[in-house]
Amino acid sequence: MSDNPADHELDEDIAARLKLNDQGLVPAIVQADGTGEVLMMAWMDTHALAYTLATRRGTYYSRSRDEYWIKGLTSGHTQEVTGVRLDCDGDTLLVTVKQVGAACHTGARTCFDADGLL
Repeated sequence: MSDNPADHELDEDIAARLKLNDQGLVPAIVQADGTGEVLMMAWMDTHALAYTLATRRGTYYSRSRDEYWIKGLTSGHTQEVTGVRLDCDGDTLLVTVKQVGAACHTGARTCFDADGLL
């Protein structure tokens, strides 16, 4: 199995249910397994999703860097994927993970750690 997410193809039955945006991406809400804590939101394309399903490693597509990133590959803050669900419209993923270390690039456990707006 290749370690390059771009080399992975999504199962055609899953791909048929998935509704991608104009950039070929789908939002992925990442939630802590067991607690339900929302950790982060990231983007996936079909290759990132296929790689995630095959390896159980949180793999996303960075729009700003125009490349794939496997969570924890450089930081050590890894995600063991325990589940992936598609919402009723097929346009959002819910990914449950066992998070090791911070989920947010700032070093915080969650990207939603800032003061609430309401």
